[in-house]
Amino acid sequence: MIEALELLANTSLWAAVLRIATPLIFGVLGALLCERAGVLNLGIEGIMTMGAMTGWLTVYMGGDLWTGLIVAALCGAIIGLLHAILTVPLGLSQHVSGLGITLFASALSYYLYRLLVEVGDLPPTIEPFRPLDVPILSDIPVLGPIVFQQTMPTYLALISVVILAYVLARTPLGLAIRMTGENPHAVEAQGLNPILIRIGAVVAGSALMAIGGAFLTMAAFNSFFPEMVQGRGWICIALVVFASWRPGKALVGALLFAFFDAYQLRLQTVVEGVPYQLFLMAPYVLSILALVLVARRAEVPEALMAPFRRGER
Repeated sequence: MIEALELLANTSLWAAVLRIATPLIFGVLGALLCERAGVLNLGIEGIMTMGAMTGWLTVYMGGDLWTGLIVAALCGAIIGLLHAILTVPLGLSQHVSGLGITLFASALSYYLYRLLVEVGDLPPTIEPFRPLDVPILSDIPVLGPIVFQQTMPTYLALISVVILAYVLARTPLGLAIRMTGENPHAVEAQGLNPILIRIGAVVAGSALMAIGGAFLTMAAFNSFFPEMVQGRGWICIALVVFASWRPGKALVGALLFAFFDAYQLRLQTVVEGVPYQLFLMAPYVLSILALVLVARRAEVPEALMAPFRRGER
């Protein structure tokens, strides 16, 4: 018991929390942006897989790491555009389209990987993003090793939270996105085009999701394998509800899940006699409990999943 509590005082645990939370932060921000505009994007699992593969493949074929991130974002945006076309102007079921996108993007990623990469006994690797020491700040006791010795994509994720929160809360564009998710007919009455706003939000949100997937192959690991997203996309969908569609709370939710995950990995080394499957299951169970407690007060965008058609009320 004492050893389990001592783990909480280890700075490496909290540094791991931030590292594990990074793909979740990108994913939940992307899903939040889509849903704020009124579109549920269940294609996130496939989009993250596609981002993981295309970002890694770009570097494997000679590109630099930042080019890999950009390519991953572009591929995510293209798949997001497909989902947006099916669900916004065509008005098809957002559930069916999203699940179809996940199956399509996951299968396409694996197909392209096997087509373009020669895989031997061990998967090929790349040189990933390395942790950077921020001058002066990384020397701060406790806080420095946790926050200021991370990879660049982690800093980018934290900056993205601030930017998205500011855009949604303080800018005319953010107001238009939020109103499109609440009442698209009111947006149209103001002379704006709700269809274009929804398409733009889904494309931008999908690009963020793909960057989250690219983090897995370009920072957390250095190789690609088909099941590496491991349900993180579905966790992001749940975290959007936990966060009540607010970027700041989304960051808290991602860190909370990451803490459960990082802590259970370390508990396995100090607690004996407990099947490891229980430890692996714990983050998901605890996240569901937290979601149940918080979701009752969540304010769902009124027009979420409601197709917009001109002239209809």
